[in-house]
Amino acid sequence: MSYKEPMLNLVPRILDQIVEETRQLPRGQVAELVDELTLRLHQGIDPVVETAWKKETSRRVAEILEGKVQSVPMEEVSASIRAIVGR
Repeated sequence: MSYKEPMLNLVPRILDQIVEETRQLPRGQVAELVDELTLRLHQGIDPVVETAWKKETSRRVAEILEGKVQSVPMEEVSASIRAIVGR
């Protein structure tokens, strides 16, 4: 057995602990954690993509405020997704 094997055996346990601790957090904090991990995993946000999303978000918000489109309540969206994926 090499010196690295015991460390590899700890990773699943540590990951399980992190997941369990995360279940105790409020949803907002979990969302922030996921965002942070995603950014780190992908080495940050591409400035071109970030600019494009800001423009798109502004356009969509303006459409809602101007009454051009209607928003759909999150509960409806979630129910539709669950129906599609069968949960």
